[in-house]
Amino acid sequence: MCCQHILRNTDHYWASMESPQDSAITRDINRTFPAHDYFKDTGGDGQDSLYKICKMPEEQAFSVLVKIMFDYGLRDLFKQNFEDLHCKFFQLERLMQEYLPDLYNHFLNVGLEAHMYASQWFLTLFTAKFPLYMVFHIIDLLLCEGISVIFNVALALLKTSKDDLIQTDFEGALKFFRVPVPKRYRSEENAKKLMELACGMKISQKKLKKFEKEYHTLREQQEQQEAPIERYERENRRLQEANMRLEQENDDLAHELVSSKIALRKDLDNAEEKADALNKELLLTKQKLVDSEDEKRRLEEESAQLKEMCRRELDKSESEIKKNGSIIGEYKQICTQLSERLEKQQTANRGELEKIRFKVEGCEKCSSLFNKEGRVRTVNTASAGGSGEQDEEKEGLKIQLREMELELAQTKLQLVEAECKLQDLEHHLGLALNEVQAAKKTWFNRTLSSIKTVTGNQGKETT
Repeated sequence: MCCQHILRNTDHYWASMESPQDSAITRDINRTFPAHDYFKDTGGDGQDSLYKICKMPEEQAFSVLVKIMFDYGLRDLFKQNFEDLHCKFFQLERLMQEYLPDLYNHFLNVGLEAHMYASQWFLTLFTAKFPLYMVFHIIDLLLCEGISVIFNVALALLKTSKDDLIQTDFEGALKFFRVPVPKRYRSEENAKKLMELACGMKISQKKLKKFEKEYHTLREQQEQQEAPIERYERENRRLQEANMRLEQENDDLAHELVSSKIALRKDLDNAEEKADALNKELLLTKQKLVDSEDEKRRLEEESAQLKEMCRRELDKSESEIKKNGSIIGEYKQICTQLSERLEKQQTANRGELEKIRFKVEGCEKCSSLFNKEGRVRTVNTASAGGSGEQDEEKEGLKIQLREMELELAQTKLQLVEAECKLQDLEHHLGLALNEVQAAKKTWFNRTLSSIKTVTGNQGKETT
């Protein structure tokens, strides 16, 4: 049976009634177990159960608690636990002397007594410092095995901390019990190992009874030897020391509680600030998303328009290229024909020249007028003494030669004109190709500029 289950199912014991301390209870209820999941939520089931317990008068709350204990088989718990607390300290020291002699001797040397560190363990069943999941386990074992479980847990705590405690002095040991020991068992794994060690220790009721009888014997002897006034003074001093120690522990707990609340409030404020910042960032992101989608649609429309324009320009350029290609083909065909005609004419002219040269060489008179290259020789008029017929024949040959040279010059001129037209057509073709490339480059540059502009605007908005 789990102690946490007991606490969660006791609402049928609590009655609704007024309390004069209601405001103080309401103020303190949030500071009780602030780190535990069941009690930390304001207005939750845990705080509601604590409020119902605290608002009742002391006598009624105590009677309800006793009734719960009786219902779950704890009739003798309070009698055993509060009958003689100093007897429990004595029993713990005797158990230490038996199980942990080196630590017991060290405590004797530094003057550390059991009531200085174990009072909260026995008075609160370890609830003052240790986490509740560990306390619930302790109470579950207490329900099953009795009060000796408290000694098992106390010895287990001392045994696991023995190496550290032996190195401390009086003040260091008290501080170690106050802070590092509870902090170590905030880990559920460490708490589980501690409970396994405590369950492994076997402390018999017979031995506890023996130590209790020994304590009462020593106390009776001390009371017989000590005067009543001295005994009262000693008891008063002990109570004052215990009171001061408890006040110090209370102050430490209050300071720790306030520090925890401040830290929690700070974390809450930071979380709220982060939430506000994230909400603002989310709104900005949503707005940027809307703007980006609009810009995307605009760019898609521009891209579609550019693609359509480029398609039209490309079709136009292809048609012009085809047209220019056909023209160039026609001009090339014409030039080929002219070249063939020119070659034929040149061949015919060369044949005619060869015939004339053969005839001139065959004639004794004419051969003297021309050199080997076919040019007219210069002769002196005095030595020539030629006849009129020779002059007429020479003039005829010259006229025929000039006609042939003139025909050859016209053929060359036609060839040059054809080559010029061909170059002109090739120039027009280059211009058309350049216009197509310029159109493509202009569309690409415009698209790239649009993308850069959009990217730059988004970068500025992000900044």
